[in-house]
Amino acid sequence: MGCGRKDNTGGTSHRHEGCVSDVVKTILDIQNQAVEDDCDNCGTSCYLEPLGGLVSPTRRNADTRVFMLLNANGLPFYAFFSTPEGAVLPSVFFRVEDVYDSCATLRVVAPWDEEEAVNLLNDDETGISMGLLSEVVSFKKTDTCLTVDLSCFCGVQCVKDVNLHICD
Repeated sequence: MGCGRKDNTGGTSHRHEGCVSDVVKTILDIQNQAVEDDCDNCGTSCYLEPLGGLVSPTRRNADTRVFMLLNANGLPFYAFFSTPEGAVLPSVFFRVEDVYDSCATLRVVAPWDEEEAVNLLNDDETGISMGLLSEVVSFKKTDTCLTVDLSCFCGVQCVKDVNLHICD
């Protein structure tokens, strides 16, 4: 019951697990196990298995399904990470590390163009510039993690299966 929808008692619920929680749990399961499934009905479905299927059904070296969480207005949730040079930048991209009840630990995934991290802030630095998302061509892991309440989000959009070398 995310997004403040009414629960069965007539009140507003922010604690009931909903589809965003289910999808994020599924992403975690897919990342943690190799499951063969050659059926590809929707090329960007978050439920698509095996991991690597968002890129190509034959790609097997992916260790992460990069995704975005969307709020009630359809805008991406973002968090900040530090670059190796010390800059602090926002990212709308995440990797699920753990899920418990309706909470999840997420790793911030850094958006990169051909040479460096992409600064997604708009010109007045008050939010994310959606136009800058098109500059993102790759992703890199960060050491930044956060815990979120999945019941606070209304959507999850899977972006790409990548190898972030999590265990390296």
